[in-house]
Amino acid sequence: MKRLLFLFALFISMSAFGQKTDTLFLKNLLLANPEMFDGILKHPTQNEVQILYTRIDRDEHNIPHFTSYSYRLNPNHYFYPASTVKLPTVIFALEKLNELHVKGLTKRSIMLTDSSFNKQTSVTIDSTARNGNPSIEQYIRKILLVSDNDAYNRLYEFTGRGEINSKLKKYQLNNTRIIGRLAVGDGGNNARATNPIRFYKGKKLVYNSPSQYDKADYPMQLENMVQGKGYIDGKGQLVMQPFNFSDKNVYPLADQQLVLKRLLFPEAFPKEQRYNLTASDYKFIYHYMSMYPTESKWPTYKQPDYYPAYCKFLYYGADKEASINPNIRVFNKVGDSYGYDIDNAYIVDFNNKVEFMLSAVVQSNEDGIYNDDKYEYETVCLPFLKNLGRVIYLNELNRKKEHQPNLSKFKFSY
Repeated sequence: MKRLLFLFALFISMSAFGQKTDTLFLKNLLLANPEMFDGILKHPTQNEVQILYTRIDRDEHNIPHFTSYSYRLNPNHYFYPASTVKLPTVIFALEKLNELHVKGLTKRSIMLTDSSFNKQTSVTIDSTARNGNPSIEQYIRKILLVSDNDAYNRLYEFTGRGEINSKLKKYQLNNTRIIGRLAVGDGGNNARATNPIRFYKGKKLVYNSPSQYDKADYPMQLENMVQGKGYIDGKGQLVMQPFNFSDKNVYPLADQQLVLKRLLFPEAFPKEQRYNLTASDYKFIYHYMSMYPTESKWPTYKQPDYYPAYCKFLYYGADKEASINPNIRVFNKVGDSYGYDIDNAYIVDFNNKVEFMLSAVVQSNEDGIYNDDKYEYETVCLPFLKNLGRVIYLNELNRKKEHQPNLSKFKFSY
């Protein structure tokens, strides 16, 4: 019996981790739709496109089985991951809470961030929270709803750079590193040092998290880390030399989809390779990953600054005027910076019993200058991601399955 259980676990592990991808299906799909994809296909660099699409077939016990298809997927070809690094940081922050085993310490605890190092900032209030207090729970909401940079930075500081990268290795995300905050010019010693933090239950101190300093380096030598012909420096001056990404975060597409797959389908992984999250943690993440910003009350996000498809690149193209299908939900994490648009998504149609995973990156920076805020997001990147999501969805809609999925665990009231 033990041997049978071992073989079953080994089979599941191999199907989750080691499956080779078909490289022709997506290429032929793009070629078959020239009106949507010719601009990308005929571009000299194909706009740095990489795609990973995973079909999901359920067995009679509703256990998912995966078949993956890729296009130009290459972990050695660098792209800037932008805000997509926030999802593993959310997961690791919740794991740390669970692993501390401190009585009274929860994701709802009041979280007061101090400063003790150069350029660090403190936080003692959060006007977006119902009670006005910062908390891990509220930071996660803001990350998953609108990809808030400050919220990510606070979770990075709580978890610590060293622990984040240790967890990446634990979960076999060997091509990934997360080594800095976002949107604050973080780098060098500043990125290594994280803030001291105090957690309270009411007025009672329940945990004091000391400042941390990560001495480790995480060198990676990848192609495409030096790009373009110039950049705008911190003083607003144009520097006519290529822009270097070698000191920035790295998070390739296959690792991104693996993080999401393990999050959504823990049952498809051996127990030792599942996240240390509670059932409540999983539901909380699923809920806010799939919620539209305009559905949230605390925090509140109002139009026109925010709109339902604000962080939905695949299928909706982050279109302000998008018509939202009430039967479809997108569980995802996007990123956009330096001309790159990325979406790592699980897309569900509850009415038609459709589900699939789709992760893609595309870049457009035609003038070759970085930090000038002149990127072709709305004319090149987002239309590509919208069209890609819809073409894959239609393919899935017409695909016959032996067993219809039970998707009830992903259905929420918003």
